[in-house]
Amino acid sequence: MKKILMTLVAAFAAVGMNAQVYIGGSLAFEAWSSQKLAGDKSETVFKILPEIGYNINDEWAVGTVIGYESDKFNGVEGLSENAFTIAPYARYTFSKLGKVNFFVDGGFSFKSASKADWTEVSVGFAPGLAVNLSDNLSFVSHIGFIGWSQLNPDGDDNNISKFGLSLDATDITFGLYYSF
Repeated sequence: MKKILMTLVAAFAAVGMNAQVYIGGSLAFEAWSSQKLAGDKSETVFKILPEIGYNINDEWAVGTVIGYESDKFNGVEGLSENAFTIAPYARYTFSKLGKVNFFVDGGFSFKSASKADWTEVSVGFAPGLAVNLSDNLSFVSHIGFIGWSQLNPDGDDNNISKFGLSLDATDITFGLYYSF
């Protein structure tokens, strides 16, 4: 029994010594506008997505994003919305080529906006890459989303479900991580 307990303590210590905490986050921005004949409308989306995570080993990490999104429409009666996001994930790094790491984040997200009274739930994968600028600093980008999401706007009978691959500008983020 004593040997088993000491082996477990040594295993947890080894995992703890190799693990690193990282903090950082990403920004996303998208803007579009239409010309006069198409309704003279525009939309601007800005996201700030702070993140904290824990590297379990060289391949696996767990973390969460807690973010804020601002969505402003012009030409649609001045409509604007602010939303809150929480998105825990598990990250698998499947390839390392020198200073570049290719990974995929698998998890779910919950987004809620109070002014327009809507929620969105998503489950899926977000591929990305990390470029290690130094031992502690990395440039990280997520490119797209593969999975399922459901939007529940103002009421229970209005649900919109989507499944598939999304590569639009709102699914591309850039950020910096600091590991310590």
